[in-house]
Amino acid sequence: MTEVTALCVYCGSSHRCAEHFLDLAYELGAECARRGIKVIFGGGRVGMMGRLADGALANRGMVHGIIPAHLQEIEIGHTGAQVLDVVENMHTRKMRMFELADAFCVLPGGFGTLDETFEIITWRQLKLHDMPIVLLNHAGYWDLLLQLVDNQLAEKFVRPEHRNLFTVAASNEELFAQLAEAPDPQFAPHPAQI
Repeated sequence: MTEVTALCVYCGSSHRCAEHFLDLAYELGAECARRGIKVIFGGGRVGMMGRLADGALANRGMVHGIIPAHLQEIEIGHTGAQVLDVVENMHTRKMRMFELADAFCVLPGGFGTLDETFEIITWRQLKLHDMPIVLLNHAGYWDLLLQLVDNQLAEKFVRPEHRNLFTVAASNEELFAQLAEAPDPQFAPHPAQI
């Protein structure tokens, strides 16, 4: 079974979302801290991203943010993170997050979260990594995305076995249960091929 020591979390940076989404992120950060799991995230202090880090930090957890310079310049970096890497661009940010993680969690979010989600799933499909990916479908947020994937399967743009590239959890508790039961990766990541 996979031992998760560093969880990469993709999530929204909007502060306008409903409070229960922000609470979900905070509790995930807190639970990572309680379990001794380092949080790898996009480095922002706003929205779910900021609340995720706040939850971990409030419970003495480790937080490693990676933020592009153009976002750091407008002062949205989370200065409380033990490590905040300022990188050149978005592509470098995503690659660095990938390199630091041994599992991935997708919380609700917007276009950026979708971009990160499909990229990490595609990289697994292409056998560039074999780490667990879990979509946290809080309050049914990802239901329509899952319908889209079902339609891609039905229209034969996606192979049936590729539906197993990620799993879906309804709660933080279910997320950690799935991570605990995920099989060991069958091969090491291949970042040089990305």
